Amino acid sequence: MKIIESDFSKHIQKSVEKELGNIFFLKQIAIIEFNEGVDIDINNSSVIFNELKDYYGISKPFGVIANRVNSYSVKLMDMRLFRKKLNNLSAYAVIGHNTASRMNAEIENNFCVGCKINYDNLYEAINIVYTKVKKKEVSILDQINTI
Repeated sequence: MKIIESDFSKHIQKSVEKELGNIFFLKQIAIIEFNEGVDIDINNSSVIFNELKDYYGISKPFGVIANRVNSYSVKLMDMRLFRKKLNNLSAYAVIGHNTASRMNAEIENNFCVGCKINYDNLYEAINIVYTKVKKKEVSILDQINTI
């Protein structure tokens, strides 16, 4: 299900169309729906990173959900490099909607250290990512309050 077809569409604050796909900005979560057949790597994804930085800044915690409504490839060896480009990224998830996209999401999960990232539906992914972002915000506030 595309984000614009879901109940979450009313929470979209901004959307941007790029050559690689569409980015939908919610208050604390960006949902990316890459176009059919694109190849995502560290070199061509800078336009996506720039949009995320422009919207969320460099310190505000946020999450990203890759909604695999289309088939595309990700250079898995670049996964750690992607993470380094966004220091304030607090959570990441991938949603698979069919057998092939679920399998790809599971493979991506194996390249992410520390936690599960693959989910079967938009609602579950948004709930998990939102919870992680809120925990990160509380953690930052606790650090500030102890100074």
